[in-house]
Amino acid sequence: MTISFGKRSGLSVLALAVAMGATAAPANAERYLFDILFGNGGDRQRIYRPGPDVPASRQQQGEARRRDEEAPRKPLPKVSAPSFYTYRAEALTKVDFAALAAALEGRAGSASFRAALGELEGFDLSAEKEIAAALLDHYTRQPEFVWIDDKGPNERARAVLEVLNDAASHGLSEADYAVSLPPAAGAPDEPQKYRRAAMQFEMTLSARALRYARDARLGRVDPNKLSGYHDLPAKPLEEARVLDILSRTAKPDAYLLSLQPRNALYARLREELRALRESPEKEIVVDPKTFVRPGDSHPEFPKILRIIERDADDDFRAEHGALLLAHAGSETYARELVPVIKAAQKRHDLNPDGIVGRQTVGALAGESKQARIEKVLLAMERLRWLPSYLGSTRVMINAASFTASFIENGEEKLSMRTVVGRPSNQTSFFYDEIEYVEFNPYWGVPRSILVNEKLPRLRRDPGYLDRAGYEVFNSRGQRVSSTSVDWGRYGSNIPFSVRQKPGPQNALGELKIMFPNRHSIYMHDTPARQLFARDTRAYSHGCVRLENPRAMAAAVLRTSEDEVAGEIAKGRNGRRNVPQKIPVYVGYFTAWPEASGAVGYHPDTYGRDERLKKALASVEETRAPGS
Repeated sequence: MTISFGKRSGLSVLALAVAMGATAAPANAERYLFDILFGNGGDRQRIYRPGPDVPASRQQQGEARRRDEEAPRKPLPKVSAPSFYTYRAEALTKVDFAALAAALEGRAGSASFRAALGELEGFDLSAEKEIAAALLDHYTRQPEFVWIDDKGPNERARAVLEVLNDAASHGLSEADYAVSLPPAAGAPDEPQKYRRAAMQFEMTLSARALRYARDARLGRVDPNKLSGYHDLPAKPLEEARVLDILSRTAKPDAYLLSLQPRNALYARLREELRALRESPEKEIVVDPKTFVRPGDSHPEFPKILRIIERDADDDFRAEHGALLLAHAGSETYARELVPVIKAAQKRHDLNPDGIVGRQTVGALAGESKQARIEKVLLAMERLRWLPSYLGSTRVMINAASFTASFIENGEEKLSMRTVVGRPSNQTSFFYDEIEYVEFNPYWGVPRSILVNEKLPRLRRDPGYLDRAGYEVFNSRGQRVSSTSVDWGRYGSNIPFSVRQKPGPQNALGELKIMFPNRHSIYMHDTPARQLFARDTRAYSHGCVRLENPRAMAAAVLRTSEDEVAGEIAKGRNGRRNVPQKIPVYVGYFTAWPEASGAVGYHPDTYGRDERLKKALASVEETRAPGS
């Protein structure tokens, strides 16, 4: 939710005229006024004048100035952004088989199960707390073997073991679900040894099948324990009920697999993982730090040209093939090659600036095989945090790729560039529902921006909010002059609210698309259109700025862009509810299936991949035998 006021400049005569109260000025005078008010103008910001609709006398201005100079000064406060946490995996607990034996004392049940129950004495099986409780709950109510018959592991056991042994194909670690098979049944010389092994197998398989169910349904990592930027509701999962179903169904393997995400995005990532693992490493590997401008030389540049030639289609070769051939093997980026590089950048939806840098190298050469595998694995984990069924009509926002897409009946109908939160004010990871579109919106200045960015300026110049077209309200909802407030008295709990009126300089532009949430994040227009031309677009305070907001508004409202334009042309603040609430997912995926079917790979702008990898490593370490 960043406010932007055009390019910064010095104090022009025109701007000075506006600042001093000239009654007539060209339309662009306001832009220069904003430059003065919000730029690094030093003492030039000490201009005290109320806005035209908030009258203030010279005496009031003088009193405000004296209060500002004489009142005790509170230290400048700071509203902190959400933080990242040190992830601690869920601790394991020992299953209390003594409690199970005590609960079954004197009760009827399977004779063979009860006879084998004593073989669990001294058996050390560690599991997650909920799983340990589910084992005792299930076997207390149903003291029967689930996985064992008189011949050993039954068909149900073999089917589930096949799923557990194939966990890697779902991006999981097979070691987390390892179960040792008991020896063959019917060894007459060691019946007790077999009973012990069979009973331990029974309990271990139940525990590991439940772990698989939890991981498939919930993910191995609790996202809300990663950082304050993650806000996902807890999914329901009753482990005892899962074990009940596994014990009754004829196809327990199908049931376990059904707990994995059941959407096309997950299926495509799983297929990408398989293809990557089976593929050789790329034959042309380029140093990702390569940077070459036209006229420069670089030892990695010939590789860039080889990759462009290798991946070119017939049309590209027809237009640029001769130049590629003429410069094959050259380490010098000749200026006649600039159109070739720009054309290659356009094919990958990059800013065609003709400069070979990290973004261009990443798009053309791709990342190493292992780096791509890691990103796919993390994307699969993150998808498990979302609902399994995403909705046939939805909006998907991927902060890592700086894109927003509207999907209708399972097909992408609209996709556009976005500007998302900067690394210090990251866009959160959550989901909600789009409820309405607001036209010609007011911008309610968030407390973090008011405290962190506005308050230091207000202490120097209490009246600048009035001049800049903002409205200030006290705790009773009454409009007051910014000049009348002694801003130096307040810390982070400022008892005033501030909003920016609709207009061409409003930080939200023409409209905002609302899915009310506690993070105050939404999609909106912006006057800072130049940022959409950049490849890395992390510049906002957390909200999602849209490259084509009218098209997105028309899509969610089920109307035309012309009708949206008509609402905007009315010039007044208005609102229209969507015909039906639409799910919106605000995520962060550095590997993401595109509409074309290909999986795109994106930089880890927020550094979340590394943190998630550390969290997964913590889970694996906690689950390791003997830990």
